[in-house]
Amino acid sequence: MDNGEIMKIAMRQSAYDCCCMEEDFRKKGNSVHVSSVSGEARKYLKLPHICNLVSYGTNIVACGRKELLPEVETFINGVSSISDCFETPEIYVLNDILAKYDARVCFMAEYFLPDIDLVYGMDISRPYELRVLEPDDFSGLYLPAWGNALCKDRKHLDVLGIGAYEEGKLVGLAGCSADCDAMWQIGVDVLPEHRRRGIASALTNRLARETFARGKVPFYCAAWSNVKSVKNAIRSGFRPGWVEVTARPAAEVEEMLGRTGQGIEKRD
Repeated sequence: MDNGEIMKIAMRQSAYDCCCMEEDFRKKGNSVHVSSVSGEARKYLKLPHICNLVSYGTNIVACGRKELLPEVETFINGVSSISDCFETPEIYVLNDILAKYDARVCFMAEYFLPDIDLVYGMDISRPYELRVLEPDDFSGLYLPAWGNALCKDRKHLDVLGIGAYEEGKLVGLAGCSADCDAMWQIGVDVLPEHRRRGIASALTNRLARETFARGKVPFYCAAWSNVKSVKNAIRSGFRPGWVEVTARPAAEVEEMLGRTGQGIEKRD
């Protein structure tokens, strides 16, 4: 597998998620598509989308409810550049469109894909033990400390892990979730007192290699503002692949904010 094949697989998966064709992400112009439920989409997505924008850097592909797509199409074709569409102040325009349908912009994320040469060119030797973990080894690890590496609500999707051990104690954990058939998503956690020692990048890189060995493409997601996570992706041999902006129902967003009535509850 080379970088070209990795990109092709990622675009194919995005096509499943957006109810379009792989080629739509390579076209010069933007496109819009009606969202529907798909068994081939990433398993954690809540489909059909209200509105979801995806860009691999060449154009913008939008999918969502049929009734709001005309306004979304006008919006994405009216911005001066692709990046403007995914940033303020233009994102406020999209939010105004969504408000008419009782929805809001909710998630803004960057997805990273592995660069084969960088992944296998890294030296991941460290003064601690790295162990390959299988699903049977995850019992007892569904704790807040490992909430990025493993997902308690979707245990059946956690398929592979790498643990970092110091004197027999687990100090870092990276896990893979089988979110779709061809691609597994990597998440990583390191205990606070063991951070800034290269553990996260060693775990992420080793898990990427183990994922490739099983015939799957690893991918990594980070919020744009999570600088530490973005740096870890880059140090592990990953590079930016695509970006997404996703809308959710306004009530769901309010719930995430902890809002009830006119007040705002303290967030945990």
